[in-house]
Amino acid sequence: MASTTTTTLCDLPDVILSTISALVTDSRARNSLSLVSHKFLALERSTRSHLTLRGNARDLHLLPGCFRSISHLDLSFLSPWGHSLLTSLPVDHQPLLALRLHLCFPSVDALTVYSRSPTSLELLLPQWPRIRHVKLIRWHQRPSQIPQGDDFVPIFEHCGLLESLDLSAFYHWTEDLPPVLQRYADVAARLTRLDILTASFTEGYKSSEIVDITKACPNLRDFRVACTFDPRYFEFVGDETLSAVSANCPKLTLLHMVDTASLASPRAVLGNDSGDSAITAATLMEVFSALPHLEELVLDVGKNVKLSGVALEALNTKCKKLRSLKLGQFQGVCSATDWGKFDGVALCGGLLSLSLKNSADLSDMGLVAIGRGCCKLSKFEIQGCENVTVKGLRTMVTLLRKTLTDVRISCCKKLDATASLKAVEPIYDRIKKLHIDCVWSGSEEEGGERVETSETNDDNDDDGDDYERSQKRCKYSSEDVNGFCSEDRVWEKLEYLSLWISVGEFLTPLALTGLDDCPNLEEIRIKIEGDCRGRRRPSEPELGLSCLALYPKLSKMQLDCGDTIGFALTAPPMQMDLSLWERFFLTGIGNLSLSELDYWPPQDRDVNQRSLSLPGAGLLQECLTLRKLFIHGTAHEHFMNFLLRIPNLRDVQLREDYYPAPENDMSTEMRVGSCSRFEDQLNSRIIID
Repeated sequence: MASTTTTTLCDLPDVILSTISALVTDSRARNSLSLVSHKFLALERSTRSHLTLRGNARDLHLLPGCFRSISHLDLSFLSPWGHSLLTSLPVDHQPLLALRLHLCFPSVDALTVYSRSPTSLELLLPQWPRIRHVKLIRWHQRPSQIPQGDDFVPIFEHCGLLESLDLSAFYHWTEDLPPVLQRYADVAARLTRLDILTASFTEGYKSSEIVDITKACPNLRDFRVACTFDPRYFEFVGDETLSAVSANCPKLTLLHMVDTASLASPRAVLGNDSGDSAITAATLMEVFSALPHLEELVLDVGKNVKLSGVALEALNTKCKKLRSLKLGQFQGVCSATDWGKFDGVALCGGLLSLSLKNSADLSDMGLVAIGRGCCKLSKFEIQGCENVTVKGLRTMVTLLRKTLTDVRISCCKKLDATASLKAVEPIYDRIKKLHIDCVWSGSEEEGGERVETSETNDDNDDDGDDYERSQKRCKYSSEDVNGFCSEDRVWEKLEYLSLWISVGEFLTPLALTGLDDCPNLEEIRIKIEGDCRGRRRPSEPELGLSCLALYPKLSKMQLDCGDTIGFALTAPPMQMDLSLWERFFLTGIGNLSLSELDYWPPQDRDVNQRSLSLPGAGLLQECLTLRKLFIHGTAHEHFMNFLLRIPNLRDVQLREDYYPAPENDMSTEMRVGSCSRFEDQLNSRIIID
């Protein structure tokens, strides 16, 4: 009898196994792969290219030397977060630890680092002279004693092969960069990517500075910049600046130019009375003609760009490679006056992604024309378009049913939560990502019905409860074209859900809108925004996070209360301070089986404080399944110790990633010593897996 042999994965050629291993991106999956055998361990280590270091900077001497193939190294999340790397160590230890990093990661060509001062860069960058990509992060204020441009001098001195510089999360002065680029002209000429779309700016780059930057970097292919389009400001961006950018950098494939007002208030709805920009359709046509390689364009102007349809028609012929387009405050993007003829952006048939913001004259017919003309769209975002109704958007979605998988609807006056879900209903079985605003229609009438029911039907049986629940669902949920309530929708492919909700509103009606059956929903982001000052106590004790327990695979959450404003200290009579509001927001979070949580506490802008309160810490400790918890604010040390009661919690960090981050922590909040003590206790615990 012939012997039988079993073929396993290990019998594949090493080249194929190496390719398979390189395609695995999840860190935990790669760690599991490395535990299979010595062969798989060697494969995993040789194919891992990206690594983000966590832990305390004081323990850098314990780094393993087995990750020698790492090309992208991120040091920005080392603890204590926000402190200059290495500079807190003894002076004689700093160069030795920088050398240790080089020995452990000799192949680095992309580096991310939190840079409070240029000292860290002076120590690190000489270790990797072949670095091509640098990303700097700083949410603290720029030290005034640093000479102009010194934040960037070490980069251009030690990185002669630099190709990419990312300053999108690095607060700096706009006058720092242009002189350095002009001084190191050879290095600047090699740059192909420059991101100065810095979210913490208040005014952005001036017109002359943008012209100088693009002159110094003629080979840019990716350029992102925060600027000011408002003609009332000195050196605003207008026709001349746009023409200079296109003339100086003709190889651009990606161009983002965003007004700082849009960065500061991304949900602001500006009507026609917001004023006009100094950008004309004729200049836009010249710019598009000068950038034939353009693939992605973002122009969020903040002021009206009138009669833009003619210029947008030129995109189809001048920028044939364009696949992604975002326009803010553009008027006349698609007039749709002639049903048989497309105009404006509807002629851009090659687009895969389209975002329209504050286009006040966009109508339902315009949306339908876009759906007919841009038939390849897989992502569509609409914001602040007050004339658009559910009929127009639903028709557009129906036309794009075969391709559309990512939809964002926000700040549209006639599109509340119910209408938004009704509009995307034609693709409920295909959509993967969705954002809606939690604006509940008829919430006051619903409250009245609830009171009446509780008074008159105390002894209702189960059938009565089911009928009432069905009626509520019909009230909130979207209806089909025949007016019947849709109760059996299964959002089978929905993986990511983003919600915006105003302070004082509740999340509980979400399930009643028809979004209750999402078997594969893994991640949710909830943005709570508004001013708590002057508001009375809500009628219900909780926001309603517990209602999210009906999503069986929900494991990741971003709960952003960072734009919720209130009183961090004593509140006036009959009002709640932020600790009580935090209890309202977080109550019920322990009912969810979350493994990762990013949490932004509410803030008091008068004292620049975003701090985790006692009720917040107590409620977070009830999340017994958490493995990662990132609090984007500050906290007291004894509040953080509550989190040690979460059995499998592996990674916790306080990140003050907002501007301006506190320069000096208060005496009762987490300091360097407090962070170290907490991390020592966290790491000393035995984790089951």
